[in-house]
Amino acid sequence: MNRIEETFASLKSAGRKALIPYVMAGDPDLDTTAALVAELDRRGADLVELGVPFSDPIADGPTIQRAALRALNGGTTLRSIIETVASIREHTGIPVVLMTYYNPVLAYGIGDFCRDAARAGVDGLIVPDLPPEEGADLSDACLKHGLTVVFLVAPTSTSARIDLVNRHTTGFVYCVSLMGVTGARGELADGVDVFMAQVRSRTDRPLGLGFGISSPEQAGEAARLADGVIVGSAIINVMEAHAGEPDMLRSVGEYVASLRAGMDRETPVAVQG
Repeated sequence: MNRIEETFASLKSAGRKALIPYVMAGDPDLDTTAALVAELDRRGADLVELGVPFSDPIADGPTIQRAALRALNGGTTLRSIIETVASIREHTGIPVVLMTYYNPVLAYGIGDFCRDAARAGVDGLIVPDLPPEEGADLSDACLKHGLTVVFLVAPTSTSARIDLVNRHTTGFVYCVSLMGVTGARGELADGVDVFMAQVRSRTDRPLGLGFGISSPEQAGEAARLADGVIVGSAIINVMEAHAGEPDMLRSVGEYVASLRAGMDRETPVAVQG
């Protein structure tokens, strides 16, 4: 097992759920990204997703698009993100997942990228524009280098589609809570409980639930349905609200701690691995 699998197994044995915050690597700069990961770890995160900025982020709403543009304008590259993960590994063992579109990986070279990412301390990949039918090359390279590769299911996914994702994903299944792009919303989407029950019935892998979660109450609701709660745009909103202020890290940390508290207040309906 790598760090992601070990973390979910440990949380399962403790009857707890994973808090998985997302931040865009390089927003506003990579030194801040490294400091953010340390703060997220300290404030109760169990895994961290680092976004890789891309010029055409088709799965992302305006909040993450703005973060990607800031990172790109600052000169962030996939190579510099990998170097930053290596520096993060000097201070924390928290699992790190890169969420990247496929084009940067192809430009880097699939095998070289997986090798370098694993050596730096990356634990897994999420590639939202790569369907499992076309992911064999990446999956094989990830397996060779000990990385997990996570595929996504959505409320429109059929049972056959969920089965396909389950056969190819490792680490956990990423469950998109709603139709549309990323972005903080005021409540969980209607029918998400039915959707999660359908996915749960077809896999024994951990389920991560993301897209639209923004409050401790929503995080608590999500924790009853999933094994991991993924929060991204709402964190970037906090960063934007405190941009340039000396208390930005503390503000993000306090927000993430509130999500952790919201999750921990909930009694899990079922504990799955």
